[in-house]
Amino acid sequence: MKNMSKSLKKVAVFSAFYPFRGGIAQFNAKLFRSLEKISDVKAFTFKKQYPNLLFPGKSQYVSEKDIADKIPAERIVSTFNPLSYGKAARQIHSFKPDIFIANFWMSFFGLFLSRMARKQDKNVKKIALIHNLIPHEKRFFDQYLIMKMLKSYDAFIVLSDAVERDLLTMIPNAKYMKMEHPWYDHFGETIPKEKARFELKVLENKKTLLFFGLIRDYKGLDILLKAFSDLDDSFQLIIAGEIYGKSDKYFQLIENSKNKNIFLFNQYIPDDEVNLYFSAADLCVLPYRSATQSGITGTSFHFEVPVVAADVGGLREALKDGLLGEVVEAENPQALGMAIQKMFNDNCMEKLKLQIQKEKSSNSWDSFAENLLEFASNI
Repeated sequence: MKNMSKSLKKVAVFSAFYPFRGGIAQFNAKLFRSLEKISDVKAFTFKKQYPNLLFPGKSQYVSEKDIADKIPAERIVSTFNPLSYGKAARQIHSFKPDIFIANFWMSFFGLFLSRMARKQDKNVKKIALIHNLIPHEKRFFDQYLIMKMLKSYDAFIVLSDAVERDLLTMIPNAKYMKMEHPWYDHFGETIPKEKARFELKVLENKKTLLFFGLIRDYKGLDILLKAFSDLDDSFQLIIAGEIYGKSDKYFQLIENSKNKNIFLFNQYIPDDEVNLYFSAADLCVLPYRSATQSGITGTSFHFEVPVVAADVGGLREALKDGLLGEVVEAENPQALGMAIQKMFNDNCMEKLKLQIQKEKSSNSWDSFAENLLEFASNI
């Protein structure tokens, strides 16, 4: 256990944490573990994140079998119960933090995140860590709620050029720091490709593409399926993630595909199975219609799997302008198909893997946490 000396900053972090699932919870679990090495940190999270009737997936929570990091977060607020907002703000206040970090990724959260910040003491440094500022799927109330949140915080952390531009459009004089999304390293080790493909019951000797993560319209799976239909039988496609919303168009595209080597795992992938899918893959594909940054790129790079991504949001930035993968015109199945084929030619994959290996050591969660605290302390 670390020595809680009086010199350590007291840091309160609000976000999705265990038992909630998904990329934001995983991001903040990693951040929490690095912060606890250098600060007196306390995690706060939701009592209920979304009303069940409005949640598009099967569950908001990890399963009992999932090996997610069980961060000891205090559950304080229900997003759809305004009566819980004041008490939640007081619970954070009672910790007496020096720094309050709130994660923001949905406009719907603007009301209670604003209340939490405004109820802290004036000397508390209030930082919003913005994963996504402008929603992929826009609603009439977005602008009002986003501005309400932004006006309540002293400074901001952004993770991509795209979010930086959005922030400065709304708050031109914002105090902020842009930091690179660290690569995930908690999904276990790479396992032999043949073993991974055997366990997943996919084909063993094919050029294997992976689409990974929750499936929503803006992620462009339909674009990838159209591109894949024109690839020859030497390719196979693994789709791993739960479909949110209507699934008919995906099933129809799969049924009508000229290339039948498609394997759909329509389910949330628990942490202890993630390495199976990336170990089985040769190439990860992100055919998104819109994006800010994506934890999928960091996961893929951890397993030394190159990426083809649409040129939207912060994806070009994540791929270092093509240094770690191929960037392709968005919403263009033909261009996507050509980029995929190019990746398997002229030792392209091996060159990219070597570059990914070089980048690994410079992208740590500990550095991210240290730089965040230094920025917060100096605003």
